[in-house]
Parts: sequence; C-alpha cells; structure tokens
Amino acid sequence: MKKFDPLKNYQNTKKIIGYIKRKKAVQADYDRIGFMSGLEVHQQLLTKEKLFCHCPAGQFQKHNEYDAEVIRHMRPTLSELGEYDGTALMEFKTRKEITYRLKNETACTYEVDDTPPFPINRDALEIALKISLLSRLNIVGEVHITRKQYLDGSIPTGFQRTAILGVEGEIPLKNKTVKLIQLSIEEDSCREVSDIGHKRIYKTDRLGMPLIETVTYPEMVNPDEVKEACDYIRFLNRSTGLVRIGMGAGRQDVNVSCKGGTRVEIKGVAHTRWIPELTHVEVYRQWSLLQIRKVLKERMAKADWKMNSKELNYYLFQFPTKEIEFAKENGFEIWAANLPKFGQLLSHFTQPGKVFADEIADRLKVIACLEKPNMTNSEDLEQSISDEDFEKIKTLLQAEKDDAQLIFWGPKEDIKTALETIEERCLMAFEGVPEETRKSFENGTTIFERVLPGADRMYPDTDSAPIPLANDYIDNLGKGLPTDVIDRYNQLRAWGVSVDTYNYILSNNLFPLILDIKEKLKIDPKYMGNFLGHRLKYIEGHYRRAANFKYKQLYNLFKYLKDNKLEFDIAEEMLKQLYEHPKMQFDSVLTTIKFKKVKRSQILDQVLFLIEKFKQIGRNVNELNTQNWVMGQIRKLALGNMALTDLKKEVKAASEKLEND
Repeated sequence: MKKFDPLKNYQNTKKIIGYIKRKKAVQADYDRIGFMSGLEVHQQLLTKEKLFCHCPAGQFQKHNEYDAEVIRHMRPTLSELGEYDGTALMEFKTRKEITYRLKNETACTYEVDDTPPFPINRDALEIALKISLLSRLNIVGEVHITRKQYLDGSIPTGFQRTAILGVEGEIPLKNKTVKLIQLSIEEDSCREVSDIGHKRIYKTDRLGMPLIETVTYPEMVNPDEVKEACDYIRFLNRSTGLVRIGMGAGRQDVNVSCKGGTRVEIKGVAHTRWIPELTHVEVYRQWSLLQIRKVLKERMAKADWKMNSKELNYYLFQFPTKEIEFAKENGFEIWAANLPKFGQLLSHFTQPGKVFADEIADRLKVIACLEKPNMTNSEDLEQSISDEDFEKIKTLLQAEKDDAQLIFWGPKEDIKTALETIEERCLMAFEGVPEETRKSFENGTTIFERVLPGADRMYPDTDSAPIPLANDYIDNLGKGLPTDVIDRYNQLRAWGVSVDTYNYILSNNLFPLILDIKEKLKIDPKYMGNFLGHRLKYIEGHYRRAANFKYKQLYNLFKYLKDNKLEFDIAEEMLKQLYEHPKMQFDSVLTTIKFKKVKRSQILDQVLFLIEKFKQIGRNVNELNTQNWVMGQIRKLALGNMALTDLKKEVKAASEKLEND
C-alpha cells in the first residue's frame, strides 16, 4: 500500500484552491473568490489626561517598573436581552488569572474599577468631533456612552466605555469613494506583558487613553485598496495635528471575507504596510476552509459526525519527541482523538507554511491554554511518531480508512476543555469559515485569537449622563479645519514634489510645514517637499531622534540659513546634529560640523588647482573622473557657501576648458 505523503498533499491542496502569490495576483483573481474587506482604524488623541479620569495620558512605565499588582478573574454577564456574548463565554472557559501592574503616576482607582468615571475629557471629545467633521460624518445630536464587554482582561472593569459621535460619512480614494459607517470615541486598553498558560499580565499605563475608531463599510475589493483606505484615514487623523504618533499610537483591525465565507477580523495590525499581504493570505485561507467544507459534506453529514478519544499510556508507546518527553516529565496526560472522515484534511493547505491542523493547535493554545507545541497528528509534515505507534493508536480508537488522528498533551485539569475545543473546531469545519478574531504577523499569516464578538456585548453605561451637542457648538468646531487629504495630495502633485515622498509627508503631517515655509520664507515647495521626503526620511532611518525634537524646528533652520545667506545644501548636515541635539544653537551646530565661511571666489580659485593636482598624481584622467574627484575634494568647503549645483557647473566648465587648451 502506498504511504500517505503529507507534504505532497499540502502542495496538491494548494493547487486545488488556486493559491497565487500576492505579487502575481490580479483583480480577476480576487473577483473569482469574492474578496471583500472593511476597516476599523484606531488612533490615540493628543490630550494631557485620560478619557474618564485625570491621570496623565502618554506616560509609559518600563517593563518591570510598577508599584502594585491587582489580580482579577473575569466572569461574563448577561446582556439587556438576557444573553451571553460568545467571546465572553470563550474567555471564561480559559480560566485566566489576570494580573495588572500599576504605577502610581499613570493609574488611579478608576482604572481598577473602584471609582465611577469622571465626566468625559472635553478636549478629547472636541478632537474626535473635528475628525468626524473632516470625515464628512453626520454628527449625532446627543452622545450616549455605552459599555462594550472585554473579558480577555485587557480592561480591568471587563468592559470598555465607548460612544458613537458620527455616522454615514465617506473618504475619497484614487478610483472610488468608500463609505464610513461611524466614528466612535473610546478608552484604550492595557498593554500586554505576557500570556503563558492560565496567567496573563498587563501594564495599565496606556489604559484609559482617549482613542477614536473609524469604521468603513466592506467596500474594498483588493488588498492594495484596503491599504489605500487605511492610509487615507490615518493621514486625515494626523492632518489635524491633534493625535498621537509613534509606535502603538495608531493601529487597525481589518475585516476580510470571501464568497461563501463569513467575516473574520484581523486584530491590531501595527503597520499599514502589512495590510496587503495579510488580507491576501486571509482571503485564501477562507477559500481553503470552504474547500475543506466541500470535501467533508461529500463524505458525511455533520449530524452523524462524532469524535472519540482515549488517554494513552506513555509506557505502551515509543514516543521519541522532546515535547512528549517534556509532557511526561511534568506529569501531563497524553490523549489521542479520532476524527472521522478527516483523512488528508489535517495536512490541507490553509496559509503559507500552515495546514488545517494548525487551526486546531492555535485554539488549544488560546482556549485550553496548552502551550505550543501541544499536539501532533497522523498527517504531521514533520512526523516523528513511528508508523507502528500510529497503527496501535488507530486500533485503540477503532479508526477507519478515511479518519485522521490527533495526539495532544497537557495538565489533567485542561484535558476536558482541550477535547471540547478539538471537537468544536472540527464541527465548525462542516460550516466553512468560523467568525473569529485573528492575530497578525508581519509575514502575512495569522493565528486564532478569540471568537468574534457580537452585539450582545453592548449595553448602556448607567454611570455616564448623555451629552447634548448643540448645532452652534458643532458649527464652531467646523471652522478652521485643515484641508482634505485629497486636496493636499493634489497640491503636492501641482508643486511637482516627487510622488515617492507623499506617504512620508502625509503620515507625518508635514504638509502644513511646507506651506508655512513657502508662504513665510518664500522657499520653493518642490524643494522643501523633496528635502523632507528624502533627506529628513533618510536621517530618521539612520540617526537616533531626541525626544524633544519637533518638525517645526525645520522652519527655524531654514529661516536661519536664509537670514545668514547660507546655501540650503548645508541643511542636511546641520539637521543630523539637530535631530540628536535639538537644543543646540545654530551657530554651535556650524562649529560642530566645522563650517567655515568663505567667499565664492576662494572656492573657485581651488578648482583649477585641484584639476592640475589630479593630473599630477597620475590617476586615470578623463573628464568625468576629474570632475568627480574635484567635487569630492572641494564639497566640504563649498557646503553652505556655494550651491553645489552651481559648483558642479563651474568644475565641469573648468575641466572642459583645460582639456581643450
């Protein structure tokens, strides 16, 4: 009998679903599988205090820096309709012990739910309303604060206070307009320190910081369009100058579905550059799960499916793996489960480098708290259990030809949950794509994080009174708003600024700086846009930025150069120093880089001398070599004293003249 090859099966199923790498995919490929995506873009607001208390916002504690710990065990509560949210029930099943590390300077009794909320931060509310107006949303007449359940421990109260501020807006993209569902203001969650077994640890410094969430309709039809929409919303938020920037200040959840599938949420995507690969891989993962559903339904009815399992005796089998040896040494139980009609499906391709068996292993880690590696199976791509042992296990489980087998291990108290989790995920395979939240990775793959929350987790916050929004108040907020992002994009193009700088300029809200320098210093906006998008970007990538460096210092730098009649070519060298030492005086910066003020005539006098010297030292003399060498020798002296483009012309002219003579 021919031996089953899991690796070959993985490659074959990859071909069956028609998987194409993103760089080779075209719109027709996404239309074939019905790609559909929407966004939930989160952005922290730039306020001094948190949303519902007076603790400072934006101060962060170090890894092991805390004054107290609070331990909680979360329990689900009934919604107004008398129902439990599925996510809350899943989190309760994990039996997690949640530890919060508190620092006196960044947390108070409100954070740990020992004090009712203070009135909402009015600065945060105004910023959020301004961004709502920029997003062309219809502002609500009255703000109603609600509670949204979170039993993963990320919020000590077990719920997040949130309020809808605007509904039914839109954003313009290059080829279409995307509609917005709503914009909400809410409090940020804790920062996770670790999550191992049944213990999860959080820091509370970020908890309660003001945050907005902009939600789009699922109208993006390819991965690049999703990124474009996300960038636009991010640029719009930053154009106000009233939001936080930097790592963690902005993040997005991406919702993806395909034809015949269901909505899956990729949670907390840290970088927009990840979005195209993540959405591409996710839509094909769902397409693959639909193929598994098709095969299962051909083999048997869901109602007839039943898993059976047995505890294994370590001493009756020869398990050579280090993981099983570790389990044995720690007194874990080892179990085998038979999955009827799942033959050749555990090694079915789902994501690059992942198979359907990983869907089960991920859930065992999250729900049963069995740390990876936590299982192996009869179709493992790196199988180390002998065929002889698997035959014994199949006999023990009374397995049939088309069945598959899992072997997993863990503490005795987690076995019941593990068996329930395996059975539940296999039954879900008959339905196709489970509604779930998944965690993202830079390579485009994802893993299970939790069951997708439903509407049952929302209910009114009885501690907070409604806030009426008068028409004249909203009208006043609408005055002096920045120009639309699309208008800024078009203006950069009209100025002739290089297209490859737009993303950097808009993401760092540098457009107002270019405009200010253009209007007040009369400096060419094309030059400034390219300087910021190329030279400043380079410096940010190669030098350490001081905490107190502000982009507005560039205005003062160019004003100084203009007032002192210095050429702008020296700006980059000065900026390298200012980037690391913002408090340095400009005169001191020039001294540090050893700048010397000289006349243009002195520089040009050096040109002929250097050309003659180059010939004398016996180098390979040709016009280009001569010019490059001379420019290299004289550049430092000319920097700031003479435009390098002018110098290059003079060197070329002098070189050609000597050659002709």
